[in-house]
Amino acid sequence: MIKHKDHFHGSDLEKIEKIYGIKKEDIISFSANVNPLGISPKLKEGIKEHIDCITTYPDREYSELRGCIANYAGCETENVIVGNGSTELISLFVQIEHPKKALILGPTYSEYEREISLVGGKTIYYPLREENDFVLDTADFVSKLTEDIDLLIICNPNNPTGTAIDTHDMRKILDACMACHIFVMVDETYVEFAEDVSKISAVGLTRTYGNIAILRGTSKFFSAPGLRLGYAICSNADLISEINKRKDPWTINSIAVVAGTLMFTDQEYIDKTRALIGSERDRLYKLFAESNRFKPYKPHGNFMLLKILEEGITSGDLFDKAIRKGLMIRDCSTFPYLGDNYIRFCFMNPADNDTLSAILLERN
Repeated sequence: MIKHKDHFHGSDLEKIEKIYGIKKEDIISFSANVNPLGISPKLKEGIKEHIDCITTYPDREYSELRGCIANYAGCETENVIVGNGSTELISLFVQIEHPKKALILGPTYSEYEREISLVGGKTIYYPLREENDFVLDTADFVSKLTEDIDLLIICNPNNPTGTAIDTHDMRKILDACMACHIFVMVDETYVEFAEDVSKISAVGLTRTYGNIAILRGTSKFFSAPGLRLGYAICSNADLISEINKRKDPWTINSIAVVAGTLMFTDQEYIDKTRALIGSERDRLYKLFAESNRFKPYKPHGNFMLLKILEEGITSGDLFDKAIRKGLMIRDCSTFPYLGDNYIRFCFMNPADNDTLSAILLERN
């Protein structure tokens, strides 16, 4: 198991407040990777009209909510499972698969390894190589798959590298995993921010592959981390049945059910989000690519990883410099395979992005 160092998470504003003496309300978090537009206007207005929903239990099958998710994601309702955030679903899938040995592409989100360790499993990493700009070498990766691996976890687009695996290569991975009897869990938390979701999302592959489950949430794209609404897409009927047996009833509250039926249908908000993130992603990648202080890695989500090229400056230095201006970035030295010369920030509104860029590019 790789040892993970402590770090400030995007939600740790109370810690920042205590250590730096900055009110959390005055901090702009470039670390949380949350949609800068805030919640859907359709949700904001509609929830007021449906507040009485809390007086009754939600539908135990969550039929309407699952139908809305299916329409939004482009899959069948019977293949949708809802959970109390994608975190609950990650835990459930790992518990049911109960891997003795799991493979994870790294660097990535540390919660996967934690869940595997809780069921007594061993985690091994396939490192994404910096010399390849953290883009997966699919042929080499597939050649490393063996029958003693029970579970493969892929974050796509990957956090923190921002790189992505397209559906063509994902199909190759799924074929190789089927041959080795490996179940694949794909975390698509950031796929909705991609320029062309259809080229990256594996939702369509669930129709022909029963060895894959896709996880998504509403925390990032829909700017609703407090809602705790996540969902999974999987066509393996036996696995879905097992999950439904284990899930506690009513883990999704009535307000979250109403919220889901509203925000998944707010097409104007969805289009506006993709336009903003796409424009800022292109602009900021070009800005940092033209600098001689950083190397940016081509992002496919709503955040970008930077390698610090200037000698004598660390990720901790830049974190400290930015937070003292009320801007919180991610010091990536805590991720496996990344040292103290990597930082990550998400794309906010243009004015805030300009402020952060000026701080990062400013010579001391």
